Amino acid sequence: MSNENLATSHASRILSVVQSGFQPAGIEPHVTRSWHRCVREYGIEPSAPRQIAILNPLSLKELQQRMGELLPVARAEMESLYEQIAGSGFAVILSDTQGAVLSTITDPSLQREFRQAGLSLGALWDERHEGTNGIGTCLAEGGPVTVHREEHFRGYNLSLSCSAAPILDPHGVMMGVLDASTVKSSDSRLIQRHTMALVNMSANLIARWNFLNQYEQSWILRFHSRPEFVGLLHEALVAVDGSGNILAVNESALLQLGCSTRKMLIGQSIERFFQFDFGTLDQRAKFEPSAIWPVRDLAHGRRFFAVVRAPLRNAVRALALATPDHSRDKIDAAPHERGQQHVVEDAQMRKNLAAGRQLFAKQVPILLQGATGTGKEAFAKALHRGGLWFDKPFVTVNCAAIPESLIESELFGYTRGAFTGAVKEGRVGKILQSNGGTLFLDEIGDMPLMLQTRLLRVIEEREVVPLGSDQAIPVNLHVISATHRDIHQMIQSGEFREDLYYRLNGITLQLPLLRDRGDRAELIRTLLQEENCGQDSAEIAEDAFRKLLDYSWPGNIRQLRNALRTAAALCRDGIIRLSNLPQEILDTESRALPPTTAAGTPETSPVTASLPSAALREAECAALLRELERMRWNISRTAQALGISRNTLYRKIHKHRIVLEH
Repeated sequence: MSNENLATSHASRILSVVQSGFQPAGIEPHVTRSWHRCVREYGIEPSAPRQIAILNPLSLKELQQRMGELLPVARAEMESLYEQIAGSGFAVILSDTQGAVLSTITDPSLQREFRQAGLSLGALWDERHEGTNGIGTCLAEGGPVTVHREEHFRGYNLSLSCSAAPILDPHGVMMGVLDASTVKSSDSRLIQRHTMALVNMSANLIARWNFLNQYEQSWILRFHSRPEFVGLLHEALVAVDGSGNILAVNESALLQLGCSTRKMLIGQSIERFFQFDFGTLDQRAKFEPSAIWPVRDLAHGRRFFAVVRAPLRNAVRALALATPDHSRDKIDAAPHERGQQHVVEDAQMRKNLAAGRQLFAKQVPILLQGATGTGKEAFAKALHRGGLWFDKPFVTVNCAAIPESLIESELFGYTRGAFTGAVKEGRVGKILQSNGGTLFLDEIGDMPLMLQTRLLRVIEEREVVPLGSDQAIPVNLHVISATHRDIHQMIQSGEFREDLYYRLNGITLQLPLLRDRGDRAELIRTLLQEENCGQDSAEIAEDAFRKLLDYSWPGNIRQLRNALRTAAALCRDGIIRLSNLPQEILDTESRALPPTTAAGTPETSPVTASLPSAALREAECAALLRELERMRWNISRTAQALGISRNTLYRKIHKHRIVLEH
């Protein structure tokens, strides 16, 4: 069927649905509601020729300026979202509440198609101009929507598939729309559903940052019914003033407290809803800001797990604005780093730290080799802080997390107008950001070969040329690299440059697995103390401590910390017992505790591997959810973190029906 005939048939179908008033099978209700608006309220024609409405540059700039601090934060989240869907033919788009496109990131291979479709800066995509579409229908409906190809109102938009979600302020008012659209005809509704979940998550992350930023001078209660989700995307947020009255709540707080509207909460005392007073909240904020504590709501007696943040000082505010909260899996990063710096009773770790500090002080490049979760970045930060340039930047580049299409601009930066879609004023790359400080190249084994060549040149010549420039800029480099892969094997197979390897490998430091460390006992005690903010408020029963020592810890230190955090939140009267430990740890065969040295470390480090059983199904589901959330639902990165294939991860997701729930 020709495009003209297809458009005519499409127009007839829409008019038939609007005139009959029936809801056709296979079409979502929000789509038919939009069709009705387009015909009856806006009076636009489905088969009318394309006439793209675009704002002039001055009007566009004014709208961008109105977004204020939110625009760069949204842009950073757009880049992160694009990383997850790169290569799928998508454009990531931000619009304001009038449907004006304020920012875009486009698949480079489809830029012409997106321009022809009208997905460009300043274009107006509200329903009055473009009919049913992701951005416009999201604005009209006030919630996340997917508009798939033939569901578009305008005949010339039938090649598009769009997923859009609103960005809400702390009072539930829409601030903008985040959209991911594709012009590829091979996309499916299944792919679009997955994309919708990612877009909705990214929109919520932008809203979450805005909430925490807008109420930086207030007390913030952060809670969830599951302790492992505190500090993550789906946590509830409640802002409280100095009199203990509620100023604002997010959508998750409404849902978890069973409130239908914000009016039920705003202006009320926090004591009306929880079994604690403002004094308790304030004390927690001052002395235990990262400790998870159990709380109950008064209306239903439901148990939640919470942390509380005190009002931020100006210095902390400046740091927060410079580094938006993209960690998601951490409430406080400092304890992670402290544990790695001070717990060095293990002989191998002592040797590593001594050699690393001695060589790094002389600008010898360090290569850290170790499995996921062994603390490579924390170890690198310890070397940085022990160096003469400790007051200079520590800049991390995760070579596995940045798609090949973006890593070059991330590393080397670019000048103004270097390529279509570039930030107008250009961008300083990670290498120049680290000038005089430390550049940490995490998962260096995943760097594309082409960029390995450019990186080698930078390291050899100590200067960097940004994209779009012919001017070399000198840079003072101190490089630490890390990987969990076998670099020697990669060199043999041609995946890694041998000359770059010798430039990065002044010395290789092998970080041991947690199960092989001789200071596990002391490490457990230290990490538990950090989770309690230095207070001796939690102890471990002897049989529970034995289980922790005997477990094989496939997730290493990261898994240990998560287990201790959850156990400390669940325990009663300050003692962690067997019942507070995850099932996979309880399934480990226990033995008597080994003799300990004067330092409290075991003389031997026996390991018994735990075997999965049917009883672990629920624990496995929780672990999958936690890791997917931590990796922001990126399948490849989650599979890599778990040490399984993508196919295995998809099977487990299907088994636990996680896709249906999210």
